[in-house]
Amino acid sequence: MKTASPPAAPPRTAVPRVAAPGPGPRTRPLRRRLADQSRAYAFLLGGLLCFALFSWYPAIRAVVIAFQKYTPGSPPEWVGTANFTRVLHDPEFTAAWRNTLTFTVLALLIGFAVPFVMALVLNELRHAKAFFRVVVYLPVMIPPVVSALLWKWFYDPGAGLANEALRFLHLPTSNWSNGADTALVSLVIVATWANLGGTVLIYLAALQSIPGELYEAAELDGASLLQRIRHVTISQTRFVILMLMLLQIIATMQVFTEPFVITGGGPENATVTVLYLIYKYAFLYNDFGGACALSVMLLLLLGAFSALYLRLTRSVGEDS
Repeated sequence: MKTASPPAAPPRTAVPRVAAPGPGPRTRPLRRRLADQSRAYAFLLGGLLCFALFSWYPAIRAVVIAFQKYTPGSPPEWVGTANFTRVLHDPEFTAAWRNTLTFTVLALLIGFAVPFVMALVLNELRHAKAFFRVVVYLPVMIPPVVSALLWKWFYDPGAGLANEALRFLHLPTSNWSNGADTALVSLVIVATWANLGGTVLIYLAALQSIPGELYEAAELDGASLLQRIRHVTISQTRFVILMLMLLQIIATMQVFTEPFVITGGGPENATVTVLYLIYKYAFLYNDFGGACALSVMLLLLLGAFSALYLRLTRSVGEDS
């Protein structure tokens, strides 16, 4: 009698070996991570040193000198808030802030609407668009001092081109930058002309990013040209408009070149701005404590606008 043989065992299958996970970024040796970071910071060292030497140190030093009686060649003396009190009681202080705020408001009324309108016109052009872009941007390429000197000759009440053009048209002439009632407006025109090109190109880039379907839909709904500009153009570029407005406020409150070169702060302190008054305190009155005190006041005001600008850009970045 034959006995049944036991069943054959199933063939053994090879089990694949799974490689052990390598060390992740957190499990890498500390020495390796420090070496990578030190190499990165070594490349940044040059830029950090430049910022520290030419930006951060002067700003911190100015804040310290604002509370000192500082005269070159003699040791500084701590005077507390005496510099701020003296500057606040200076008659030129009120005139400088009034002129600066007036300049800012006029720059927003004149220099804020004109670039937007020019960008709208350039955006509608079908021919020679590149040529007109270059023409609009040319004033930005001229150095600010050279531009101010050209406008100073242009505003000359005697043989200046502005009055010559008015005489040719049989219109009454003006004192322009030599008149107390027209000097500040004349400087606003100079600043608007000098900074027009960059603003126009930024607006033009924003306008070209608007989808054409929105304008087509507005036309189908019977919207007029002004309604399309209001509800489509301005609505789609409102963030760019707001950002440029804040940047223009920060820039115009630091106006210096135009009053320094064209009018010298005159006539009758009609064009003395805060930054020009800081220059007078430091280099004409030899009062570095007062100059730094006035600089700290301007720093606090511009810091508030800068914080608002950063807050808005961050909120828009989070929304997108």
